[in-house]
Amino acid sequence: MTEETIFSKIIRKEIPADIVYEDGLVTAFRDINPQAPTHILIIPNKLIPTVNDVKPEDELVLGRLFVVAAKIAVEEGIAESGYRLIINCNKDGGQEVFHLHMHILGGRKLGPMLSS
Repeated sequence: MTEETIFSKIIRKEIPADIVYEDGLVTAFRDINPQAPTHILIIPNKLIPTVNDVKPEDELVLGRLFVVAAKIAVEEGIAESGYRLIINCNKDGGQEVFHLHMHILGGRKLGPMLSS
């Protein structure tokens, strides 16, 4: 797996993104191919390729992903109606960019988690 991802370039502002939140630990931006009216990715600023690569020292940043998800849900007006958080891991899990990221999806009733 590479040390450089498209998300690394977004964090460094080398490529444009519709950033909705950023701080010293995480960055959140709108997905370029949204699967729901609200589809935002929240990523650690530190490159962690997959969930399998998480270390004990990453607990603070992983907790921040959830805190920021809740904040964004309120700001996007989806907190009360509900939303889905998804983290994919590796190819069979659907991960396409190997920089850990959380999807926040909402704005409509979401379908089943998996299709057969």
